[in-house]
Amino acid sequence: MVSDFTRDEMMTVATSRFIRDGWNAFIGTGLPMVAAYLAKATHAPNATLMFESGVLAAEPRTIARAVGDPRLQSTARRVSGMLDALLLLQGGNVDFGVLGGAQVDRYGNINSTTIGGEGYSRPATRLGGSGGANDIASAAGEFLIVVRHTRRTFVERVDHLTTPGYITGPGAREAAGLRGRGPVGVVTDLGVFGFDDATKTMTTVSLHPGVDWDQVAAATGFELARPQSIPVTPAPSAEELHLLRDRIDPTGVYLKADRL
Repeated sequence: MVSDFTRDEMMTVATSRFIRDGWNAFIGTGLPMVAAYLAKATHAPNATLMFESGVLAAEPRTIARAVGDPRLQSTARRVSGMLDALLLLQGGNVDFGVLGGAQVDRYGNINSTTIGGEGYSRPATRLGGSGGANDIASAAGEFLIVVRHTRRTFVERVDHLTTPGYITGPGAREAAGLRGRGPVGVVTDLGVFGFDDATKTMTTVSLHPGVDWDQVAAATGFELARPQSIPVTPAPSAEELHLLRDRIDPTGVYLKADRL
């Protein structure tokens, strides 16, 4: 086992393991993009990467800075536009998406719109909003949440429901007419989390190497049930680290240098 890796590398590797071979995966920038490239280079070579900008099946030689980066377009199988990308999503042609956000609650609902204040009209902080996140969460086969683990992010209830997870619990997505299965997991810098099949509330799958339960509890703004036995997330392999550092993001566009 390799012990010299960063939190970002651990998050990226854990995220990549959710992407299956042959899937159509809707990907954004940042660590999710790095994770998607890693999955393509390892266990999911036949995954098709899709971007909100309308880029389909890109095979870039260097890491892109945005979903509309020419580096994606020059190697894509198809370049159209945002409308076509979202139509593919709404038509049920996307298996998987990766999303972030400013707040996440126990049901996997995401807020990226407003925080605090007097609601939507007069918030303390106004954020960038949904973009295509609501579409992905509503229509993709399933989606993964990737965020930093802090009490400001993991809240009892999101201040604004930008992107639906399991909403209020069992049956809520179906009642709302949403096609997608919903969130299948959450990857943070502390661990990997899932959702209980019966209650649809967040559960602990594994903690990253060197992380203990007290750290997770202190960084979570709602009660997270403690399992009797908590597995350790498998560390990045030497090959995965080689690909990340030497081939996918050698200049550190997204991956930082804070070794665990």
